[in-house]
Parts: sequence; C-alpha cells; structure tokens
Amino acid sequence: MTPEESSIQAADICQLAPVVPVLVVEDAGSAADLAAALVSGGLPSLEVTLRTPAALDVIREMAGVEGGVVGAGTLLSPADVVAAKEAGALFGVTPGTTDRLIDAALDAELPLLPGAATATEALRLLERGFSIQKFFPAEASGGVPALKSIGAPMPQVRFCPTGGVSLKNAPDYLALSNTICVGGSWVAPKDAVDAHDWARITKLATEASKL
Repeated sequence: MTPEESSIQAADICQLAPVVPVLVVEDAGSAADLAAALVSGGLPSLEVTLRTPAALDVIREMAGVEGGVVGAGTLLSPADVVAAKEAGALFGVTPGTTDRLIDAALDAELPLLPGAATATEALRLLERGFSIQKFFPAEASGGVPALKSIGAPMPQVRFCPTGGVSLKNAPDYLALSNTICVGGSWVAPKDAVDAHDWARITKLATEASKL
C-alpha cells in the first residue's frame, strides 16, 4: 500500500459520516451493543482507542457488527499497528506520527489517519503522500482558527480534528473547507455505556450524523 492509496481509503472512511466516535471501552462484553447503537444512529466509522486492556478484544467484537467500520486509535508503535490489524481493525489513527509508524501501517496495509498538530507536521506528512490527516489535539492546538490558518497555504490537505471537539463546536470545524469530518467522544458518554443505555447513544449518534 502506498501513502496515496492509504489516504484515499482513509478519506472514504472519513466521509461515511460527519463524526467518527472516539471510544475508550473498558468492557469487551458490551462492545458489540455499543457499536450497533452507534451504527444504527448513522455513525458507521468507529475509532477504538488502544487505551484499555480490553481494546483489542473490543475491536474483535465490533468488527462483527454489520455496517460498522472499526479502526484502532492511539497507535504508538509498530507492534500496536500489527496487533490492531490482527484484531480486525480496518483503519488506524495516530496522535502524532513517526516514520516507523507510517512504515508499519503501509506494510500491514492498514489505511492510516496520521496525527499532526502543526503546519510543519502537516507538511511533512503531505511530503510522504498523506493528504488526509488527523488534527490533534484540536482545541489545545488552537481550535478552529488554527486549523483554518493551517489550511490556507496547503488546501490539498484535509483534516479530522479530534480532541476537545463537542456537539457545540463541531459545526464550526465542519464549516471549514479543509475539515473532512470530526472525531469526538461525546456520542458515547461513559455513564451511558456503563448503564448500557443504547437508546441514548443511538439518539446522540443520530444527532451527530445530521451535523
């Protein structure tokens, strides 16, 4: 897989809905129900962060949910890339990007949404062939004004801003010409997941899908 092919596939995944849920899931036993609730609400692309011991099992469970496109976030090492691919992840997301991470993703043929926070990082990824990138941490890095400014000199790069994105500010990001979608955790609040309140999560997903 080339970086250009990786970005084409990442773009296809990002364009399935305006919001990609960013999920920190502790219990793989509820993973399939959570995925089904989000997918039924109109959010098929799901980013499961590798921040819990259960994350890889969560990906395995969600990979079997019809209509879902499950990816792995918080990829920090080549070993993470391999483990995510083996678990059934269909795409990968990094908070920041190194050459080793890029090479591992390309070798594994795992479409990558590589993280960048500055113009230099974004330009370096563009040089490698990645035109679809994650802007992280979005709010801490200057939010909408920063992303708009970065986009001015490099309009060929499109971003998925993540980190501090909410229902309130998501429309401002989505209004930018260089935003392809946003990543957010608000569609699957911890209390709703713990309570197995799938109806509430579907309602939040439906709301987000219409942004």
